[in-house]
Amino acid sequence: MSLFVAVVAVLLALVTWALHRRLFVTPEWPYAAQLASAVVLVLGWLAALAAFAIQGGVIDPANTRWLAWLGMTWLAVVWYLIVGVLVLGLVVLPARLAGRMNLRRRMLRIGALTVVVAALSTAAYGITEAAEPSITPVTITNDLVPDELDGLRIALITDLHVGPVRDAGFTRRVVDLVNSEHPDLVVVAGDIADGKVAQVGEDIAALEELRAPLGVYGVEGNHEVISGEPEKWLHHWEGLGIRVLRNENLSIVRNGGQLTIAGLNDPSGNRPDGPDVDAALSGVDPNLFTLLLAHQPTLAELAAGRGVNLQVSGHTHGGQLWPFDYLVRLQQPVLEGLAPVGDVPVYTSRGAGAWGPPVRVMAPPEVPVITLRRL
Repeated sequence: MSLFVAVVAVLLALVTWALHRRLFVTPEWPYAAQLASAVVLVLGWLAALAAFAIQGGVIDPANTRWLAWLGMTWLAVVWYLIVGVLVLGLVVLPARLAGRMNLRRRMLRIGALTVVVAALSTAAYGITEAAEPSITPVTITNDLVPDELDGLRIALITDLHVGPVRDAGFTRRVVDLVNSEHPDLVVVAGDIADGKVAQVGEDIAALEELRAPLGVYGVEGNHEVISGEPEKWLHHWEGLGIRVLRNENLSIVRNGGQLTIAGLNDPSGNRPDGPDVDAALSGVDPNLFTLLLAHQPTLAELAAGRGVNLQVSGHTHGGQLWPFDYLVRLQQPVLEGLAPVGDVPVYTSRGAGAWGPPVRVMAPPEVPVITLRRL
């Protein structure tokens, strides 16, 4: 982790230098403005490094959440400064090509101010958008849903990312939101916490109070793996009443009606105990509705031709910070909502929390509640 922080430090330093040059030096602002902006940018750089150290467990988050919040929020500001600088470069390019340097300088000054104000305003808006997840109602129809399970309601919790920035209070709000919907079944699709169990495990304790008559089931996400102690996390989940599915399946029964619920491990880390779709779907009755839990939507590609009737996933955050969603689309087949991946219908949640910056722009947090209906 110290090597990771060192690499991040160098990359952020280069970005910080480039932003200062483009927004304050090139437009030829007075020296005092250049110096003041340099101080602010360096302080933001230091806060971001501290946030990464807290995120990685190098610094205990117990009394440093304010610093993690500040540093991670600064990363969102930096993202929008980068986007703004790229747009500004295109705007002033004709003046530069025409050799009209005075016009270019005036455009750079006006543009630099616009970029800074826009970046700060967008980040501020994103903080409010990310603050409170809401319920997203979803209906799935399929002729394999038995009459006894017609109307079954499944709450999908994913990507809380409780830890350095989100605390126990956020977990409590999500649990209260889910319980208020009175779901029959709750499924947890990974990335619940960031950091070590010893440091942030207590911050997800409220998950023990999830109420669903047919139980609470879950699969790991990439951040459980990234923590370096996925088994500790999954054991901790089980202590909170979450039945973890490790490349396995089981039957859910109500009033004689059945469905199969299966879970895939996450592929992160190239571990020997990564996703094993043969084990996860072993013995599955093709005449039963099969629900597959998999943190990443792309795992549906492994389940092609296996009779999976619905996969539920998270991971993408819906892009979290527009226009970052265009990059996410290059890595995942589904960004959000319901879409087919091959012959597997996949519902991808934007997630309830946020990774890194507690900021969301054009990707509001959600807790989907899926109702199964017989076709």
